[in-house]
Amino acid sequence: MATKKKAAKKPAKKAAKRKPSAAFMKPMTPSDKLAEVVGSKALPRTEVTKKLWAYIKKNGLQDKKNRRNINADAALKAVFGGKATVNMFEMTKLVNKHLK
Repeated sequence: MATKKKAAKKPAKKAAKRKPSAAFMKPMTPSDKLAEVVGSKALPRTEVTKKLWAYIKKNGLQDKKNRRNINADAALKAVFGGKATVNMFEMTKLVNKHLK
């Protein structure tokens, strides 16, 4: 009988820290309508989203029954293209149109 040799264990690779995409970190200038909500200085997209959510929570604009929906007030209605209710995934798409 032939004996089988065990394969030498390879050292475990260190988990590489995930680096943010340069496109997300590039400061973008908000349009006048979006600037009413998040401010007028240039911000990365990630910060724009954070400030937008802070505004939504501060003003209680998240739908009570379906938490994925945002009920727009006058300032957000301008950003959302006149829509009264937008889901959170559609929101980012609409906000990106207001960033340059």
